[in-house]
Amino acid sequence: MSKGVYIIGAGEAKYGELWDRSLRDIAVEAGLKAVEDAGIRTRDLGAIYMSNSLGGDISRQEHLSALMSDQAGVSSEYIPSMRIEASTASGGAAIREGYLAIRSGEYDTVMVGGAEKMTELYGNENIDITSSILDREWEAFEGGTPAALAALSARKYLKDFNVSKDVLAKLSVNDHLNASLNENAHFRNKITIQQALNATLIAEPLNLMDCAPLSDGASSIILASEEYVKKHSIDGVKILSSAMSQGPFALHSRECLYTVEPTKLAARKALKDANLKNSDMSFVEIHDSYNIYGLMALEDLGFAEKGKAKDLIEEGIALNDRLPVNPSGGLKAKGFPYGATGVGQAVEAYLQLKGKANKRQVKDAKNAMIHNMAGSGVASVVHILGVE
Repeated sequence: MSKGVYIIGAGEAKYGELWDRSLRDIAVEAGLKAVEDAGIRTRDLGAIYMSNSLGGDISRQEHLSALMSDQAGVSSEYIPSMRIEASTASGGAAIREGYLAIRSGEYDTVMVGGAEKMTELYGNENIDITSSILDREWEAFEGGTPAALAALSARKYLKDFNVSKDVLAKLSVNDHLNASLNENAHFRNKITIQQALNATLIAEPLNLMDCAPLSDGASSIILASEEYVKKHSIDGVKILSSAMSQGPFALHSRECLYTVEPTKLAARKALKDANLKNSDMSFVEIHDSYNIYGLMALEDLGFAEKGKAKDLIEEGIALNDRLPVNPSGGLKAKGFPYGATGVGQAVEAYLQLKGKANKRQVKDAKNAMIHNMAGSGVASVVHILGVE
């Protein structure tokens, strides 16, 4: 078994509304950029893990891993490839599968990619398909949508802890500020608190600025074993731990509307396995598909007590504060292509820990936590990365 797993390269296609680009185009672009960044040849890859959530429904394309391999010109190498699907946590799950494959000793290097085209549909058709990440029979069929379920959690949370909407707005403002420095982000515009508070209502109390966009985009990383890294004298970023947990599917089956137990359990295990504490993190990338989920994540990940994330946000979560949150711009502003999201978080962590994040660089970044969640919280994947 490999003693450790490292990210040795990363690549992305821009997130946004990519009307003139296909799913295969952006997936291949991100993958080849990662290979080039790692300085390896495609024939050196032991396997390809491709994350995608809704390609079959939206793009009418299944078996994306084989398609990407073929279009990238590596199918002649007969490298095994597979699609990993875990709703909006597909990216994090794919990283975990690649991590475990290398830890097992089966491969020395693998590619983990994620891609999604979300803007090919619109209106009610898109709402119906994106609601398939929920319990179709007991939630979506009864009119539940991802936004509606997030709104239920938000209303209960804001009431129980006497939290103002300003707190949610500050998360969105922070995301947009960081995304303005990210050339691959969907939205690079800065917003004010007033703009965040006065946006068009989506599902009360959540408005347009409380919700991540449906984005097109692709991200990719190359993972390598510790033995491979040492043999080739590569200075990579180590995945210190990987944890995943899953709970009840439907929101109404959970004990609490604003506690995601899988996030708590995955974070606890990831920190224990990495032998680190929350205070050791230089920054965190959280899954804020709706900013109420970002608030909940800060608490469930252990950075604040339940109901106290508002205090953390008031202290400051900017790039130069004690705990920078979402230096990439987060899901709200960098974008939310379902299958690419978790891999994109790893790309950001890699860039930050290598000191390559340019204007959004977190000073002296040493350790990072990245959090990818499925749907309204049915599953969570937490990775901790670091440099030695």
